[in-house]
Amino acid sequence: MGILDLFRRAPKVSAEANLLISELLRFGVSETASGIHVDVDRAMKNTAMFRAVTLISNSIGMLPMHVIDSATKKKADAHPLFGLLHRRPNTWQSAFDFRTLMQLRALVKGNAYALVVRGPNLRYQGRQYPRHLVPLDPDRVTVEQAADWTVTYAYQPAKGERVVYPAHDILHLRGVTLDGLNGLSLVKQAAEAVGIAASAELATARLMKNGTMAGGVLKHPGKLSGEAYQRLKESLASKEGAENAGKSLILEEGMDHSSPASTARDSQLDVLRKFQVEEIGRVTGVPRPLLMVDETSWGSGIEALGQFFVMYALGPWIEAWQQACERTLLDETEVGALAVKINPAALLRGSMAAQADFLAKALGAGGSAPWMWVDEVRDVMDLPEREAPPHTMVTGATNQGSGGNAAAA
Repeated sequence: MGILDLFRRAPKVSAEANLLISELLRFGVSETASGIHVDVDRAMKNTAMFRAVTLISNSIGMLPMHVIDSATKKKADAHPLFGLLHRRPNTWQSAFDFRTLMQLRALVKGNAYALVVRGPNLRYQGRQYPRHLVPLDPDRVTVEQAADWTVTYAYQPAKGERVVYPAHDILHLRGVTLDGLNGLSLVKQAAEAVGIAASAELATARLMKNGTMAGGVLKHPGKLSGEAYQRLKESLASKEGAENAGKSLILEEGMDHSSPASTARDSQLDVLRKFQVEEIGRVTGVPRPLLMVDETSWGSGIEALGQFFVMYALGPWIEAWQQACERTLLDETEVGALAVKINPAALLRGSMAAQADFLAKALGAGGSAPWMWVDEVRDVMDLPEREAPPHTMVTGATNQGSGGNAAAA
C-alpha cells in the first residue's frame, strides 16, 4: 500500500446513506446543519477527535525540547531557558504536562497562551530571564492590535481585575490563522463532521435503548397450544446468559427458527460513522490507521506511516513551537546565537536492524565515508559518553568500520 492510500480508501456513501443523514438531521436544532451543538466538550467525546488531538498533543509533549548553540550545535544546558523548556516550566507542571496542555488548547481552541514570568539571574549578571511559564485559559485572553501594529494580550482572571500584557510577556502558540493574530479552532472547522458523527452515535444509542433486539424468530405453522407455549418459555429462559451460549433449542409442534438479517440501513449507518472518522482525520492531519479504523495489517509499513505522521501532522506544530519560543523567550542579543529545537528523531527511528545499519554506515562500515563519532552514536541511542579504546585512535583519516571513527591527528 502506498502512502497516498492513507486517505484514499474512503467508503462510498450511497443514496440510502444520504437518506439516513436527512433522517438524522431531525435530532435537535442548533448551530450545525446536523442540529447538534458542537463545542469542545462535545467534540472531545467523539472518539476519533479525542484520539487525533491527544495523539498530536502527547507526541509534542514527549519529544525533547532543547536550547541549542547555533555555532557549535551543542546543547546550551547552562542557559536558564534550557531547564525551563526541557524539565520544569513552573512549580506544578512537568515539561510534558505543560507542552501537552498548550498543544491541546492550540488544537481545539485555536490558541494557547502562557504568561512569561521573568526574574534576575545571578549567573548572567542579574539580567532578566524567564523563570516560569504559566498557562492561561484561552477563553479568558483577548488579542488586541493597535494602530501602530503593537500587539497586547488582555487577560481576565476568574477573580480580580483585567490585566493587559505586552506581547513580550506572552508565549502564544497558534494554529492556522486568517488574521495573523488568532488561530483557527479545529473543533470549529470540523463542527459539521463532529455533529453528523454525534447524530449517528445518538441514533445508534436510541436504537439500542428503544429498538427491538431479537436474537431469532420462531414460526409456528398454526396456533401454539398453551402447554407448548409454557414449555417453550421455560426452555428459552434456561438458555439465557453467556454460560448457556451455543446450547440447542427444542422447538414445539413443528416450529421453525430463523435469525433476522441486518438491514441496509444498519450497514449504511456503519459506513456513515466510518466516513465521519475520515472527515475528522482530514481536518486534524492524522492518517486513518492511527485513528484505529483501518483493518489492514501494516507490518513494515508502520515505519512509513510514522514518517507520514511526523512530517505532515507534527511537522508544522514543531516549527510553530520553535519559532514561538525563540520569538518570545530569547533575549534580542541571543536571537541567532541560540535556537530552540524539538527533536523528532525518537519517532522517526526505524526497526533495530535499520538503526544498526544506519549507524554502522555513519561510523564508516562497508567502505562508506564516516560522518559520526562513537560518542555521537551513543548519544543518539541515549547511552552515556564513553572514551574510545586507545587502539582506535590513529594518525590520519582512516575507516574503522567495526566501531571506531575516522580520527585526524
